[in-house]
Amino acid sequence: MTREELEHIIRASGDITDQYEFVIVGSQSLLGPLPNPAPVFMVSMEADIYPLQAPELADRIDGAIGEGSTFHETHGYYAQGVGPDTAVLPHDWMQRVHRVQTPNTNGRLGYCLDIVDLFLAKAVAGRDKDREFCMALLEYGYLTPAQALDLVPKLPLDSPAQKSLRATIRRWAKVLRDAGHAIPEA
Repeated sequence: MTREELEHIIRASGDITDQYEFVIVGSQSLLGPLPNPAPVFMVSMEADIYPLQAPELADRIDGAIGEGSTFHETHGYYAQGVGPDTAVLPHDWMQRVHRVQTPNTNGRLGYCLDIVDLFLAKAVAGRDKDREFCMALLEYGYLTPAQALDLVPKLPLDSPAQKSLRATIRRWAKVLRDAGHAIPEA
């Protein structure tokens, strides 16, 4: 997905829900802080999105421009209507969002997660694809392990889960360093 395609999804989501502000979580949130990321980050054709003030309207987005919709068939990309609980985020994540608001969004506003918050949400989710995504973020230097580790205490996780997450982040960084990548020590 490209930044322009994400902008189209924001505009279409606004038309569908009659809402003004949207939150984009998931991998395509990267297109807020990095409008032109490395190609490896542009393979997903789905943007996870919900209306900030009316998250219950996310089902409308999913039904109108979601996977398998005419929108998807026409454009080759789609939206997945999600909710605020989809991503586990630090309590102050909203202070770091990146605004996407252009003529292509028809004035509608998309809030994309900061890279460190996206990294942490993916790390907490812990699926294979999330691990690969997080390691690529580190490999490409889009964040450092220390940046992520600094925010772990702000996640709504208990102490053992935070400790495990810190160990995972350090392990990923070590694997990348062992493979010859210039990853700073955490």
